[in-house]
Amino acid sequence: MAEKPTCQYVSPEGKKCSEIDMGSGYCFWHDNKFDKSGLELSQKLERYAKRGGLLQGLELKRANLEGLNLVNFEHHHGYDLSYSNFYRANLKGAHLFNNTMKNASLMKADLREASLHCCNLENTNLLGVKLENTRIDNMELGEQLLQEQQALEARKNRATEEAEDLFLQSEEIYRLLRKGAENQGLFEMVGRFTYKELRMRHAQYPRYSKRHLISSFVDLLCGYGEKPENVIRFSLGMIITCAFCYFLFGVSFQDQIMQLNLTNSLSDNVTALLNSFYFSVVTFTTLGYGDITPVGISRLIAAIEAFTGSFSLALFVVVFVKKMTR
Repeated sequence: MAEKPTCQYVSPEGKKCSEIDMGSGYCFWHDNKFDKSGLELSQKLERYAKRGGLLQGLELKRANLEGLNLVNFEHHHGYDLSYSNFYRANLKGAHLFNNTMKNASLMKADLREASLHCCNLENTNLLGVKLENTRIDNMELGEQLLQEQQALEARKNRATEEAEDLFLQSEEIYRLLRKGAENQGLFEMVGRFTYKELRMRHAQYPRYSKRHLISSFVDLLCGYGEKPENVIRFSLGMIITCAFCYFLFGVSFQDQIMQLNLTNSLSDNVTALLNSFYFSVVTFTTLGYGDITPVGISRLIAAIEAFTGSFSLALFVVVFVKKMTR
């Protein structure tokens, strides 16, 4: 007796499906032409997973998978649902703990009250996904979203309109993730997604436009209010830069001008440099002891540094407190 033909699906990783061919060349689970809209498939999919069926490349567009319990308790690693299509699928209340869903599509899927705890969603399409009351802690997204990677590639190929659209999609996804993290009280994730959301918005601005330049400056200064360490780096850079300026243009100390002078000894120049650093620090922090005073163009530099210093210190306090009180 001839054996029944099997599904022709082979995943990008080379894994083959051994289910029976439905006549289209593919099994029920891998046939993208079979309309599964509204079909209640939760229990059927759970049984398929438990008997070792290939879960990569599932075609479950618009399927009803509400309450799906796809947790692999018997193994340290969860199920591998990579390359699967869950477009507009109903996954409300689904338990997907520790599953791998790389290169999949969850576009406009309903994941309200579901658990994506410890799931790997690298290169997965998350556009329009519903995440109200969804557990997303320890979820792995990779360094960049799928649309973010595509946008950078489009920009590289000078496809400006396509890149802007993809950056807009990335911004929307990060906004959804941020709101989902806020709902779960995951404030560290909130900060990360807020920063990425604003970076995607920044990428949509015309290069060298006013908005682009302002956004770049705010990012450099404080990471859009999410990176207090940026304020410290900016402050140190300002202090060092101004110190060398004082060293070049000179400051007055005990009625003597201290500045770079190639005719002086090395020790005298080093002393002048150290005093310039000291003066830069007290000017930046607006202490101003008065033992060293600027002269000539150094006065303008000192005024700019003092203003920038008072602003930067206040900004650091605001950003740091915001970060910590979360």
